[in-house]
Amino acid sequence: MCQGDGSFDTLSERVTQMNTKEIIALSDKYVMHTYGRIGLAPVQGQGALLRDADGREYLDFVGGLAVDSLGHCHPAVVQAIQAQAETLMHVSNLYYIQPQAELAELLVQNSCCDRVFFCNSGAEANEGAIKLARKYAKQTHGPEKYEIITAEKSFHGRTLATITATGQPKYQQGFGPLPQGFKYVPFNSLEALQNAIGPHTCAVMLEPVQGEGGVIAADQAYLAGVRELCNQHGLLLIFDEVQCGLGRTGKFLAYQHYGVDPDIITLAKALGGGFPIGAMLAKQFAADAFVPGDHASTFGGNPLASAAGLAAMRTLLDDQVVENCARVGAYLEEKLRGLQNKYHFIREVRGLGLLLGMELTVEGGEYVKRCQQQGLLINCAAGNVLRLIPPLIITEQDVDRAITILDAALGDRD
Repeated sequence: MCQGDGSFDTLSERVTQMNTKEIIALSDKYVMHTYGRIGLAPVQGQGALLRDADGREYLDFVGGLAVDSLGHCHPAVVQAIQAQAETLMHVSNLYYIQPQAELAELLVQNSCCDRVFFCNSGAEANEGAIKLARKYAKQTHGPEKYEIITAEKSFHGRTLATITATGQPKYQQGFGPLPQGFKYVPFNSLEALQNAIGPHTCAVMLEPVQGEGGVIAADQAYLAGVRELCNQHGLLLIFDEVQCGLGRTGKFLAYQHYGVDPDIITLAKALGGGFPIGAMLAKQFAADAFVPGDHASTFGGNPLASAAGLAAMRTLLDDQVVENCARVGAYLEEKLRGLQNKYHFIREVRGLGLLLGMELTVEGGEYVKRCQQQGLLINCAAGNVLRLIPPLIITEQDVDRAITILDAALGDRD
């Protein structure tokens, strides 16, 4: 486990770099302005640490937005990528790919699903889930079945279909007309979901823990009730675990906290240990709706991405990383509750494992800046929720260091 002691190995000698101002200037000139970036240009990562172009070091509690679950440049993932890159990086899915098959086997063996479709991102995984749900429903129940119910405050991606599935109007503004066939209900309200089910409904898609929506975990009774409603009405239940899956909550998959099995699961972010790869998992009866030609991805599950994913998932499962997340996550949550008792403007601490949020009664952006200035990277979701999604390999010592910085940042409130 990286203890975040402020030290890097000799990799830094191989990093040729501009300074931060030069990188920002070059990016601002040539890269589309689709991100509200902060003035930080990381050039090297190791474990839970980042170093920027000017040599400053940070304890990273953003983790590439829940991507870097094994920390930066984990040796197992680096070695797998290097070895595969020297052997075979890409072939078409017209052919059989060994690491892809092995990764699929590993995911199936550790989930309730039977089949895997590989793609490149969480949005693509959710697109695949939407298509599969509609195809299955039309085959099984008839052509009128196409509507998918999602939750308010959800986030399912940035493609046209997945921003429509996302229950946050701010992501949809300016992109109309949006695709038809989506309906939104309040999260954790079983009554609202029951009332929303209609003759066109084919599936329900939920995040067990809403990350972008402000780190809101589903209630146990709610997910159990959703499963029962889906069974009653012949609907597929889709769990979007792009952010909350793969060890993040202290279980390999978040649904395992609830004892409620979905029919489809979508994954990405942590799946490749930092390398882009996504996956849609499905139970056999649903997966059978797809036949050759129904869905595809040129780069999905190619040898390089699959090798990275296989190394990342084996490490996650075999090196007690999930157990570490559960233990250190509980420790971090306890420390955050201590800050809640200290500062009256902290409304709530919530989440699971190392997906934690601290809701404030004030805007959170200023505290993100203050933490960055003192060497801690966090981010803000939903405007006022300080979100902590560090690598799952952090230690209690890393938490103590982060809490000291966060305490100082909160204490500087005017």
